[in-house]
Amino acid sequence: MMVFFGTVFSGTETPIPTPSMTVDPNSVTPGPAGFAVIVIVVLAVALLIWDMNRRVRRVRYRSEVREELDAEQAASRDAAGPATDAPERATDAPAASEDDTRPPA
Repeated sequence: MMVFFGTVFSGTETPIPTPSMTVDPNSVTPGPAGFAVIVIVVLAVALLIWDMNRRVRRVRYRSEVREELDAEQAASRDAAGPATDAPERATDAPAASEDDTRPPA
């Protein structure tokens, strides 16, 4: 106990050992295999981003076309007047028909 107080209060510091290199620096680098894996991951992410943009663009285009078709149908109903036999739909979504081949939105 006296030794502890003597070293703490005397102001002498305990020497800190410096670590020596025990591992070969060339054996811990990723090397060509690590580079290849990183390139594959980067390519996969780039392809996923490209595919996502393509799908979002397709959905946006389909919604614009549907809006144009709905506007044309509304204009033709308004031009035909109230004497038409076609019942008005309560929803804005187009009605699904048997020959409709569009995928659901």
